[in-house]
Amino acid sequence: MINKKRAASGLAAVLAAAGLGLLLGGCGNGSDNGKVQIEMVHYKPEAVKAFEEMEKKFNETHDDIELKISSPKDAMTVLKTRFIKEDAPDIIGIGGDVNFSNFVDSDMLADISDFEGLSSIKQAYLDIDKNLEFIPMDGVYAVPYVANAAGILYNREMFEENNWEIPTTWDEFITLLDTIQASGQQPLYFGFKDTWTCLAPWNAMACDLAPADVCQQVNRGETTFAEEYRELSEKIIQLLPYAQADPYAYSYNDACTAFARGESAMYCIGSYAVPQILSVNPEMDIDSFVFPANDNADEQLLNSGVDLQFSVMKDCENKEAAYEVLNFLLEDETVQIYLNDQNAVPCKEGSFTLPSMLDGMKEYIEAGKMVDYQDHYYPAEMSVDALIQTYLMEGDTDAFLENFDVQWIRYNRDLIRKVQDYEAKHGSN
Repeated sequence: MINKKRAASGLAAVLAAAGLGLLLGGCGNGSDNGKVQIEMVHYKPEAVKAFEEMEKKFNETHDDIELKISSPKDAMTVLKTRFIKEDAPDIIGIGGDVNFSNFVDSDMLADISDFEGLSSIKQAYLDIDKNLEFIPMDGVYAVPYVANAAGILYNREMFEENNWEIPTTWDEFITLLDTIQASGQQPLYFGFKDTWTCLAPWNAMACDLAPADVCQQVNRGETTFAEEYRELSEKIIQLLPYAQADPYAYSYNDACTAFARGESAMYCIGSYAVPQILSVNPEMDIDSFVFPANDNADEQLLNSGVDLQFSVMKDCENKEAAYEVLNFLLEDETVQIYLNDQNAVPCKEGSFTLPSMLDGMKEYIEAGKMVDYQDHYYPAEMSVDALIQTYLMEGDTDAFLENFDVQWIRYNRDLIRKVQDYEAKHGSN
């Protein structure tokens, strides 16, 4: 059973950080037809068609288990309401971010170390999940399912017409930007009116310019953001002269539309934007490359995080049946259903058909040369996206970095105390 004292203390953080209560009631109850019913609730309503197909296939091929998948539009509110009613699903589908960190910390998820399907998951994604734990925990608490990738999307037709080559270093990237601009064409387009889009180039560049575990290092008192984020901060602001005038007046949708219409050669965003872009221009030939933020191509890493993973609730009464569902979800054919629907990256090892817009990133995906999004460690209350937007508008690097450290302590005070208490007792790993 759940450690009630720990769950109670962690629940406040879950509710505050995500607006999402997790679910403590009974799970895996029998259905009217005598089958064991396994219910899954996930936070990806945009993938409802894929999940409907998965649910149908599972129920057609299993006589003793009935799978029910819910795809609410506002999963956070729905799950919070169900928590209040102590009405838990058996499996939840969530992202690999600070919400997951809070769930693990609150002791609400089952340890699924004995699930054999974990052996098929790429180690890089298992490591990403492990790094999301506030303090080291024994066990495994999610099955990474699909990821997304972020860097630079580019108009392949424009590149071929102009004989532009894909840059592999920061200097080459700046040279390319200068070349495109000198030709009278627009190199970049930003939708910084939506503050969250400021995180796209920030995260992608951070892969090469900051330690992947910088947030944990800061929490342990080993370094500061002022030290680790300086080069990142100085370089991201260098991108602005190559974008459209006043990027803060244009939204994410505006940027996707402009890129789709050929108004810029490149777009600093993740693969998740491709469906929106193609809805404007279905014939657009899009490819991508890893953001070359440093001058050592061999050390560059792909910005890729777990976009969807499945966790079994700790109070689930039919863990064996839940595992059967997870096994089905990990079948190659089932994974491909999701990849085709959402242009996603599989977390599972295997030969899958990836969308053509990921051609330039396949090498990194296959080799596991990837690290997580920095913002997956940021508390929502800190509004780091807004901090970055303000910095880009004002341009004071020293003030930005000093404020970043101040705000981090403000919004992570309790976590920092917990981490440092743990380190004092156990030592660093």
